[in-house]
Amino acid sequence: MLYQLQSTGRVPSLSPRPISRASSALRTFRRTASTSMPRPYRFHVCANWLSAPPEHGMKKRGVPFPADSPVGIWRDLSLTWPRPGNSKTPGEDFFYVQEVRGISFGVADGVGGWASSGIDPSLFSQALMYHSHRYAKVGWAGEPEVDTTQDYEDREAVEGWELHPRECLKLAYQATLRERSVIAGSSTACLITLNASSGLLRAANLGDSGFMIIRCSSVFHRQRAQTHFFNCPKQLAKIPSVIRRSSGAVTDSPEDADVYETKLRDGDLGHCICRYHCHISASTLLISICQTDGLSDNVFNHEITSICTLVSRSGVSEEAQVKLISDRIVEYARGCMFNERRTSPFQSKIQISQLHDSEFNPLFSRGSGHEWDSL
Repeated sequence: MLYQLQSTGRVPSLSPRPISRASSALRTFRRTASTSMPRPYRFHVCANWLSAPPEHGMKKRGVPFPADSPVGIWRDLSLTWPRPGNSKTPGEDFFYVQEVRGISFGVADGVGGWASSGIDPSLFSQALMYHSHRYAKVGWAGEPEVDTTQDYEDREAVEGWELHPRECLKLAYQATLRERSVIAGSSTACLITLNASSGLLRAANLGDSGFMIIRCSSVFHRQRAQTHFFNCPKQLAKIPSVIRRSSGAVTDSPEDADVYETKLRDGDLGHCICRYHCHISASTLLISICQTDGLSDNVFNHEITSICTLVSRSGVSEEAQVKLISDRIVEYARGCMFNERRTSPFQSKIQISQLHDSEFNPLFSRGSGHEWDSL
């Protein structure tokens, strides 16, 4: 998921504040955030995905959300926009993009181990993103009419409460547990908000999704992955009682998510990475790519940075840059996925990991060939 930022006025720079610890199923989602009130920041949005190869996909699917259900309607709208009738699913992953006073977006990576028990891993991730979008939509109320150069805490009392990504994740998870169509399942999650009035980026990440900020053509920040052991990420789960009573059940809490915030500043090239994948002036460029581990398992940081930098120097329009970067990253990742002579980041992790028999239930683990994955 790719975002490009334009600053329409100078915003004071602040140091980042860590708070705690392609030619296949390719789709593009683009939107420019705009309201009646002027904002220092505007955003162009693009989302691409590539489904995992069929032979490496889930072994057995459950019953999908009915097309006339709230989740089904939202899911189908997300997949068909802006070209109805020409969409394909992103496999076990899903995402949301919600325009608020800026942009709220996120991705969820359904854990594929459930497929061996006949559970569709995509149902949990779809429900989690649906409810994240629903709560994000009402998390920002009213229009700001204050000096945008004020500190965030000073503006908050006037602007209204901004729903933090971790709180949004908590509410969405509770709602997902109440979904009767989701019998069982689990997923990672990464939620991010970009405030169009303050330029503040806030993020909450649980599992091996994440995000990256590129500054001066180098990685300024990349969110670390959270895992229980190799190839078993931290995850939110809905577990049937019969499995919960067994040993090795893995379930984490939204409170376990790492949170981060920073104020975007002139010259930033931001790249937000979850397992999928703001208005630009001459002095300010932020590209934020949100992806799941299907990308980070196949493409190294410096390769992503190179693609972003090359496209940003191409001279095309801001909206065209967003789509072009997104297209090229997905196409490059797809080529890496099928290159058997290439050492991938995932294979590098295997080489440095101490692999051993785990006491955890394999339902909550990824497959051994996880680099064959949805993007």
